[in-house]
Amino acid sequence: MSDYKPTIGLEIHVELNTKTKMFCRCLNDQNERRPNVNICAVCTAQPGALPVINKEAVRHVLRVGAALEGTIADFTEFDRKNYFYPDIPKGYQISQYKYPLISGGHLNEVDITRIHLEEDTAKSSHDDKSGDESVVDFNRSSLPLMELVTEPVIHDGPTAGNFARELQTLLRYLGASEANMEKGQMRIEANISVSKTDKLGTKVEVKNLNSFRSVERAIDFEIARQEKELEAGGEMVQETRGWDENKQITFSQRKKESSHDYRYFPDPDLPKLFLSEIPEFQNIKETLPELPWQRREHFTKTFGLKTEDVEVFVQDNKLAEFFATVAGSFDLSLETAKNYLLAAANYLTSDLLGLVADTEDYTLPSAEDYAELIKMVVDGEITSRAAKDILTIMIREGGGPRKIAEEKGLFQITDESAVLAIVEKIIADNQSVFEEFKGGKEKSLMFLIGQAMKESKGSANPEILKKLFTEKAK
Repeated sequence: MSDYKPTIGLEIHVELNTKTKMFCRCLNDQNERRPNVNICAVCTAQPGALPVINKEAVRHVLRVGAALEGTIADFTEFDRKNYFYPDIPKGYQISQYKYPLISGGHLNEVDITRIHLEEDTAKSSHDDKSGDESVVDFNRSSLPLMELVTEPVIHDGPTAGNFARELQTLLRYLGASEANMEKGQMRIEANISVSKTDKLGTKVEVKNLNSFRSVERAIDFEIARQEKELEAGGEMVQETRGWDENKQITFSQRKKESSHDYRYFPDPDLPKLFLSEIPEFQNIKETLPELPWQRREHFTKTFGLKTEDVEVFVQDNKLAEFFATVAGSFDLSLETAKNYLLAAANYLTSDLLGLVADTEDYTLPSAEDYAELIKMVVDGEITSRAAKDILTIMIREGGGPRKIAEEKGLFQITDESAVLAIVEKIIADNQSVFEEFKGGKEKSLMFLIGQAMKESKGSANPEILKKLFTEKAK
């Protein structure tokens, strides 16, 4: 076991869902593929153009902060972060430094330092073949960007990955962002150091982390690299490193700047904000929906669901709201309600999701019809096999479950004389297998029952089938 203690802090940038950009009225269209379409004098830094604060972007950050139990600032302001790069047309980025919107908070037992609001940069593209040409797309310039900074209290890759996953889930619950990492809507940087003492080691920042798995692997690689370098007598330098997804290694990019290198100062073109005096920002906490961790507790305690089913509902808001509506149609005071709830969750999280696996915007049956289907299967009117067939028809063609069961002959056959006719046919068609069962081979019985269920289109009662096959074998 290593003597080194790794310490990690995260910086997470999130593009927010707003109609327009952070400081101008250009469209915030993160799916636009044509370059330099959504631009104006403000986001391309033309002389004399003045920025105006996007109120909706501020509201998104305040709601995130309230959900994380952070302290909402009374006074806040925007600052100029000065550095020169082709994707920063003004020569500075409008950000926040001394007075962020949110201070403190926590998520997944990780403490948060601050959450502030800034503008995104433009997007540079380079000609990899010739190496002598670069172009800049200003569509992304000045998109509203939330930055969340954690305290350096993380000590391994999985903890960092789980924190980021939960944050993504929260952002989607709040409608603040889709936080799609593949589209660059959520970008994670990890600050990593190792030390044998309580004093933090030299911090190395790792960028280009475009998936949760990359976050975990890059952190674990960087911890091992730093330990190896120090054990060999080397020294860490404060730098920015990238992550090579193909090679699964970090690589040096540039020396890391310190905050004083950016020469922060308040932006004179933007007003100071006293948030408690702005009507739209009152009672922010009351606007929050049920949060992910609240839903976990609610679905576990109220409905008694399995952990894996609860997590599906936490991640799929549409499915969770549907299940809650279905559950409301059962009398939860009855003991039988527990069986209804477990069956309702199981068919949703396995069978229904399997049917719509390749469809993002799927249509659910009515809650009343789905609840009726669950009652039919739990009460023994139809078999599990028939329930799956009926659900498939409900999703793909529509219709009520009882009517479908009648039209397709899927109600469970419990009349022994009717089931006996099916048993005798299966025995006649599978004589050798039946003889194996008579000889004591239990697996053969399962085969025979399966064939009988197929013959009856899933409507024969499995227990009656087992009883009759066993009687015939005596």
